[in-house]
Amino acid sequence: MSGMQDQIEIKFRLIDGSDIGPKSYPAATNVATLKESIIAQWPKEKENGPRTVKDLKIISAGKILENNKTLAECRSPIYGIPGGVTTMHVIVQPPPDRGSGIERKSGSRCW
Repeated sequence: MSGMQDQIEIKFRLIDGSDIGPKSYPAATNVATLKESIIAQWPKEKENGPRTVKDLKIISAGKILENNKTLAECRSPIYGIPGGVTTMHVIVQPPPDRGSGIERKSGSRCW
């Protein structure tokens, strides 16, 4: 019984509406590992793809997931639907443009 519940079926929705997956991940998988998987599966034809884990934000159930958390720790009630696929949204956060002259206030987020 626990073998199947320890797996979470996830697809990642990109900003243009396309998807990566679905693929099954163990509940013990941390968010940083998910991001590495997304980078490895990123469609080659898409411009401005992520280069590092720091370039990505994963959003699930309206929350930005932290790299050090596992899927089990991030689990919401909708993850428990048998046979269901969880959709997580992926945002590529480009590195700051150091030559633009634009300063970001500390703590502000620009998407």
